[in-house]
Parts: sequence; structure tokens; C-alpha cells
Amino acid sequence: MACQTYPIVLLEAHNIRNLSYGLGVFNFELLKALSKANTDFRLKINMVDPSLMPFFDSPLVEFHRYNSFQRHSIAWIGTKMNIWHSLSQDLKVEPFHDVNYVLTIHDVINHNNKKYKKRLEEKIRRATAITYISKFAQEDTHRYFNVGSHVKESVIYNGNTITSFLDTSNFQPIEAAKVPFLYAIGDFQERKNFHSLVEMMRVNSDFNLIISGKSENDYARKIRSMIDAYRLNDRVFLTGVVSEMGKQYYMSHASAFLFPSTEEGFGLPIIEAMQFGKPVFLSTLTCLPEIGGTDAYYFENFDPEYMNERLISGLHHFSENQESLEQKMKARASQFSWDRAANEYLDVYRDILR
Repeated sequence: MACQTYPIVLLEAHNIRNLSYGLGVFNFELLKALSKANTDFRLKINMVDPSLMPFFDSPLVEFHRYNSFQRHSIAWIGTKMNIWHSLSQDLKVEPFHDVNYVLTIHDVINHNNKKYKKRLEEKIRRATAITYISKFAQEDTHRYFNVGSHVKESVIYNGNTITSFLDTSNFQPIEAAKVPFLYAIGDFQERKNFHSLVEMMRVNSDFNLIISGKSENDYARKIRSMIDAYRLNDRVFLTGVVSEMGKQYYMSHASAFLFPSTEEGFGLPIIEAMQFGKPVFLSTLTCLPEIGGTDAYYFENFDPEYMNERLISGLHHFSENQESLEQKMKARASQFSWDRAANEYLDVYRDILR
């Protein structure tokens, strides 16, 4: 069959512009998996950064370089497609005509923002199908929005971005990693709750704490002020954004991975840390128990004394059962695959066009 007879799926991937951000990673990893899948579709990818195009090398993939005019739906008049897939609920780019419309919802954290809510209500109204990255994201959407009975819904979990281990022997970590340390990574946003970890370090004298992520905003400045005020400069460290090698080094050498987020749609770093067989300590809020499973450790509140006691008791339990628990962590991580996710998205497209 000639390529031009294949159904066309246009994937709106504007968020791929920032690969240090969860949505950027989602766009990049899913599109990479879709481009190598055994697909019966032509994929048109609307994206910002042309330097990423070689990662999606396939005769059935073509690219539209994003420009500011495309923020107006009239720009899409005459563009041929059978399905438009909006890869995030917060995208402002929309097709001009009614078309089979797939919407992926990661979270509805901003549901109280009137402009955001109105835009998302319109997306949900026009959706043929909605995919969610967790059951919690689906439940939260139904809590705040009316999803019509005509909409096909499915939960498609994200994959594990760490599919191979890098040689980190030449990586130069910060000095804090020379002694036992705890590790956290993520965007510096209030909901990531990194400040609770800094509070906990006031009563913990056994470890250093290393936090990675883009740390050039008001929340990061708040964290630095806390570190100064509590005189923790020699025990709590912010690395800024780290390379893939750096992330793997810190995850593989940490005593534990900490992710006390209060609002989360999925939480990719959790399964990345599990890939290394590490104990993970999570909050009990939003989707985290769904992703972490029964063998993760959980903070039920953020009192510093309680968090420290939970950490110490969890690490003691892990050390007593280390071999079996390491295998359980790795087995849990292996359940999340981008190839599996790509095939499930392709099934959504096929179901729409039947």
C-alpha cells in the first residue's frame, strides 16, 4: 500500500521544546516510540525544535515546524488529517475544522483558573477520545469537568525513560555525593513539596540531600532561603538541571529516592528510581500510590519528625529484605513501557477510524 493512502494523524507536540520538563519528556518518548512502531498511519508531528527530528526517523513520519501563526486555528485550513491528537490538556493550538480529536490529559491541577478551565472544557467538548496517563487523572477530570458519554476514554500509562544503564564512572558528582545521600528530582514548583524535605533534614543527621531540577524561580529561591536559615548549606544541595548521565549517577548511588509531591498526574522519576532497585518514599496524595504500588514507602503527612521516622524505619525494612525488594522495584519499573504505550495510542486511533 502506498504511503499516501495511509490515514494521517497530526500530533500537536509543542511541549517537546523543554526536555527538562515532564511534558517535554512525555512528548519526546512517546513520539520516538510511535515513529518506530509497526504503524498503519502517517504521523505528522507539529513541533518546535528541528534538532530533535533525527530521533523520529521513519518514512511514515513528517514534521511541521511550529510558528506563532499556528496558535490561530485558521492556520490549519486545508491541512489534511484524519485525527488530531493534542498531547497535553494545556495546549492552545487547535484545528480549524471539526475532526476526529484525541486529547491526552495529564492532570487538571489548574481547574480553578477560569481561562484554563474554559479552554479545557472546549477541548473535552470536541474530543472523540480522551486518554489519561493515570486512573487518578481520569477520576480528577470527572470530578471537575463534564465528560460526555459519547467520548471514548482510556488510561494509558507512561513508559520508563531509562531503558539502558549508562556508564557513569567518569561522571563528576558534587561533593555531597561522597557520603550517604538522599535524592530528589523534578521541576521546582510548590506542588513538588521539596520544602518538606528541607524541613525533614533539620532532624536528620544521617544523610545529605541532593535535589536536581531547573531551579531559577521563586520556589527555588524559597528553598535556598530555607537552607540558609536552617544552616543546612553543608548538607542540602541543589544541582540545577542534570544530564541523563548525572541523573543516573545520583539515582544509582542514592540511599533512597524521595518524591513527596502533593499534586501529580504520573511521576516519571518514581519508576526511573525503581529501575535501579532503589527504595522510593512518596506522598500518599493524588496518583502516587497508583504508580508506586505496594512496595513503595509513603509519607502520610509532612511533619518533619514523622517523615524522618518513616524514612529511617523504611530504610531499615529495605535493608533487611534488600535482595527481594530490589527485584520487586525493578519488576515494578518494567511494567511501564513506551513501546507498550505507543501501541495503545495506535489502538485508540484505529478504534476511532473503524
